[in-house]
Amino acid sequence: MPQLTRTDAAQGLRNPLAYIAERWTPSPAVVRRAAAGALVMMVVIVVTGGAVRLTGSGLGCPTWPKCTDESLTATHEMGLHGVIEFGNRMLTYVLCAAVGWAIIAARSQKPWRRSLTRLGWTQFWLVMGNAMLGGIVVLVGLNPYTVAAHFLLSTALIAVATVMWQRTREGDGEPRPLVGHAIRQLVRVMVAVTVLLIMVGTVVTGAGPHAGDSSDVARMPVDWEMVSKAHAVLAWIVVTLTFALWFVLKAVDAPRGPLRATRDLFLVLLAQGVIGYVQYFTDLPEVLVGVHMLGSCLVWIAVLRVALSLRERPRATADVPAQADPALTSA
Repeated sequence: MPQLTRTDAAQGLRNPLAYIAERWTPSPAVVRRAAAGALVMMVVIVVTGGAVRLTGSGLGCPTWPKCTDESLTATHEMGLHGVIEFGNRMLTYVLCAAVGWAIIAARSQKPWRRSLTRLGWTQFWLVMGNAMLGGIVVLVGLNPYTVAAHFLLSTALIAVATVMWQRTREGDGEPRPLVGHAIRQLVRVMVAVTVLLIMVGTVVTGAGPHAGDSSDVARMPVDWEMVSKAHAVLAWIVVTLTFALWFVLKAVDAPRGPLRATRDLFLVLLAQGVIGYVQYFTDLPEVLVGVHMLGSCLVWIAVLRVALSLRERPRATADVPAQADPALTSA
């Protein structure tokens, strides 16, 4: 018996995820909540990262990975800016824990869904890469191009997390379209324009007045007013495409899933548009800019949900019982 215990311990050290999976089977609801928790935490860290910039705390910790050359944490002399910047860094560990929990839950689910676990690990490595990129942002003095890359990588991370969250509600079978090819093409265009909208938004940020620190931080050498107007035009294109998509879905009597996701996207876009215009005409108050960043994350998630709602993924063939009727299995 002691030897068996040592063997089990050795196996747990070699592959802790498999060791946990042998002894725990989470319910599908637990896996869904774990994936949703990771997604929510990603949105939280994007918004708190925006708060770091908007409060001028981007260099509250002037170096990385330590907060100062002598201290790992913020010191009393660094004041509130140091607390805000260091607090945002600590949230990265919370995000890692949330992603880790999603990976463990996905790995322990029975039957094991390898594709779901891979999505979790993709999130983990994106978090690690973005953490290092955040350190580079500090080391180069908040260079606006690195700040933009930091946000865009967060956007990619949110995309993977959204896909994983959606996949927890589906099977692993081949995807089956719920709408016609023309509608799917329309949604692909909408996703592409949304990506362009987010990218132009980072240029607006990089050229705008909120540099992230009270020191002389370089800005992108573009006309801020012109880029802001281009950003607004792209936003209106996304709104128009969403409106057109909803009417087409109604005309072809599409399933409720795509209709509901399109309606939700339209409402989020309207709210985001109102916030965007108000902040523009009120000289970009910090609070509204922060809310607009939250809206950017919600718009991106809503667009991805529309794209994912256009197909369904049934349970994989491996899930069919061995004694199932051959004719039914063939079908």
